[in-house]
Amino acid sequence: MLDKQSRIPMYVQIEEELKSRIERGEFPVGAAIPSERELTELFKVSRMTVRQSITNLVNDGLLYREKGRGTFVASPKVEQPLIGMTSFTEDMQSRGMVPGNRLIRFEKMTPSPDIAKELQLQSGEKVFYVERIRYADDKPMALEKTYLPIKLFPQLSKEALKGSLYLLIEQEQQLMISHAKQRMEAALVKQEDAELLQIHVPSAILLIERASYLTNGQPFEVVRSIYRADRYKFITEIKR
Repeated sequence: MLDKQSRIPMYVQIEEELKSRIERGEFPVGAAIPSERELTELFKVSRMTVRQSITNLVNDGLLYREKGRGTFVASPKVEQPLIGMTSFTEDMQSRGMVPGNRLIRFEKMTPSPDIAKELQLQSGEKVFYVERIRYADDKPMALEKTYLPIKLFPQLSKEALKGSLYLLIEQEQQLMISHAKQRMEAALVKQEDAELLQIHVPSAILLIERASYLTNGQPFEVVRSIYRADRYKFITEIKR
């Protein structure tokens, strides 16, 4: 099934063949693909060639390895357009996925100087610190660390944080959300975060920091999120 006369390297041909089988459903999400030995025999190539193909597909997020068990088909990544301002709950629901979260921490605290500056707080003003694991179809997607001025949300409770924070702000608090400023960068996950997100160390992650504003220009949140790079990607449309 491989063209050994082609200029396309053998490992690339094997990658494309495995991708096609995944797309056709021959290897469904969560299923193990054949072992390196089996693929070596199937494609009549060296084990090193097969290993390179699999490694590339793992790096691309199509496959994942489990030590001592084998290599499996990964879940498709969630695509997040870089237009519009939506909450995590809204993002997942728009894709037909079931959003969820687990509250790790909820407390009042004095923010660090950089957070206080972002939220335009005076000396001594405190924030609610909310740390949550965000889920899509019961699988951990991101770890969110949110800072909210207590003066804006004095009645905020753990119960209220079970759903969408943005819906709470707009529907119950009757505040109008306007826009946000967002920064993104790639990094490697820390051990304590890896355990919460159920990924191995080292694994690639996306660090995202967002400062969000009401229509009157008042900043109402700073969110620092850690997204699993194997499950999430951002897309945008660029026009000349």
